[in-house]
Amino acid sequence: MNAERLKVLVLDDEVLVADSLVQILAMYGYDATAAYDPEQAVAWLSSHPCDIVISDVVFNGQMSGIDLAIQLSETLPSAKVLLMSGNNSTSDLLAIAQSQGHSFEIFAKPVHPMVVLERLKAFTSEPPSQS
Repeated sequence: MNAERLKVLVLDDEVLVADSLVQILAMYGYDATAAYDPEQAVAWLSSHPCDIVISDVVFNGQMSGIDLAIQLSETLPSAKVLLMSGNNSTSDLLAIAQSQGHSFEIFAKPVHPMVVLERLKAFTSEPPSQS
């Protein structure tokens, strides 16, 4: 991945969290967009493939960020997914995903933007995955 102008989708139902992270990412040269619910993210991603998705895990009565990550692993396999959660039920959702052969990186909320930026920087230096 080219470190310059990576396309990043930030998904969080807390508008302030999503918008703030988008602004910070933009300041560091990322082409970042916010979405506020999983369905909106799926619709956006269908016409705007991106390099990285940063998503909250728990949404009120909707698909989870983990569900979205699983879907993305099938429809947009080159996209990296970074999850963040402040909810205790996340470990149960991760265990279910792992039992289905999926593994995702997750940060506990609140996560400092510099931690996210460091991980994104690491994504750009990782060799492409072999299929």
